Amino acid sequence: MREHQHYLIEREKIDYFIDRGYRIHGITENLSGAFIEFRLKDNKTDEESTEILHIQTPDGRKYFSALLLKQIQTVS
Repeated sequence: MREHQHYLIEREKIDYFIDRGYRIHGITENLSGAFIEFRLKDNKTDEESTEILHIQTPDGRKYFSALLLKQIQTVS
């Protein structure tokens, strides 16, 4: 698979979680890519749902970094 196609799939997965209300809670990077921890808190029950996504492409890392900065700016 070409790298650009791989990036498009990663972006789609990131957008899937963001669109459903998940927020980026943590990031772990290593030589095999970045692992993004998404969390969704249910305000009615106080339960949290956690999902982890593995991002391998440089463009995917740039994309979630931009979303993280936007998320931080909206909280401040």
